[in-house]
Amino acid sequence: MQKTRFSKISNKIDNLLFGFFRSSWRDKSINILAILFGYFLFANFITKFISEGQNELIMVPVIILIIELVIRTKPYSKNKFYYIWLIFDKTRIGAIYALILEAFKLGS
Repeated sequence: MQKTRFSKISNKIDNLLFGFFRSSWRDKSINILAILFGYFLFANFITKFISEGQNELIMVPVIILIIELVIRTKPYSKNKFYYIWLIFDKTRIGAIYALILEAFKLGS
């Protein structure tokens, strides 16, 4: 198959939608565990600070700063720290999910 623009776009969409199925069991399990760990950690963290009602003005910017640092310090995929960064990124995704779910619980 020739490397046309359409085939490149098709390959990118294929990797985006079905790339999870091509990875190894080790990668899948570490990704799922990191997401669940981030959810568990931040769900408990958020409920603790909501129930106390103090230091909210300090903790919210610190949480936002940590999340932004994880996003902006993405190393190249050939770097030796890339795999560790992926684990932190999946933990961040779980944390954001916990934050959104907690907001829905408080809103209802």
